[in-house]
Amino acid sequence: MANSCIAQSGAGITPVVELYTSEGCSSCPPADRWVSGLKRQAGDSPMPVIEAFHVGYWDYIGWIDRFASPEYTARQRQIASWNQQRSIYTPQAVFNGQDWRDWNSAGNTLPVSKEPAHASISLKQLGADQFEAVVTADTKAPASWSAYWTVTEHGHSSKVKAGENAGELLQHDYVVRQYTPAGDYRSDPATSQKLTLRSISATPGHARQINLVIFDNRTGRTLQAVSAGC
Repeated sequence: MANSCIAQSGAGITPVVELYTSEGCSSCPPADRWVSGLKRQAGDSPMPVIEAFHVGYWDYIGWIDRFASPEYTARQRQIASWNQQRSIYTPQAVFNGQDWRDWNSAGNTLPVSKEPAHASISLKQLGADQFEAVVTADTKAPASWSAYWTVTEHGHSSKVKAGENAGELLQHDYVVRQYTPAGDYRSDPATSQKLTLRSISATPGHARQINLVIFDNRTGRTLQAVSAGC
C-alpha cells in the first residue's frame, strides 16, 4: 500500500511530552514555540511522542480556542491527580506522565530514560485512516495498563482577535486533533494485545502523526509509546 507506514518501539521507554496550552493564555505562546522546536528531533529513532493538548478553560476571557476539547481538560485533571497537584494550569508540560516544571530550561533536547521498557509496540497502517498496534508486556510490567491514541498535526496558525493574545498570530505544531482512549488491560506476557484506531481524515497541507501511548493506570507513568508520520 503506497500510503502505509509502520513504527516499532525500542528497548528503552520512548519519550512522551504532553503540553497543555491555550490560545487564550498569554504565557502559552513561548511553550508552543518550544514544542515546535522539538521537531529538530524528528530524525530520532524511535520518534518521540509529542502532543499539544489545547484546553478551553480560558475561553471565557474572550477568545475561543478552536483546537480545545473537554476531553483534553479531563486528561489534564487526571494527570494532576496522579501527580498530587491541587490544580491545573497552562502552560503545563508533562514528561512520561510526570509534571515537568523545568521544561523551559531543557532547550530542544528531551531527557533520555535510562529505564528499560517492559512493553513493546508494533504499529502499522492498514488503510487510509485505519491503524493497528500489537502490544506485548513482559514479566516485569505492571499487572495492568491502559492506552490511548492521538492524531497530531503540524503547521496550524490562528490570528487571535480577542482575549490575552489579541492581535497575535499564533503558530502551532503537534496539535492534538483526535484523542481516543483505547481501554484497560491485564498484563499477560504470553498473549499480545491488539489495538485498533479509526482516525479522522488527514487535513490537507498539514503533516500528521499517529501516536499510541501505554501507561501504568495506577500512576500515569509511561510504559511505552510509538509515533508514526502517516
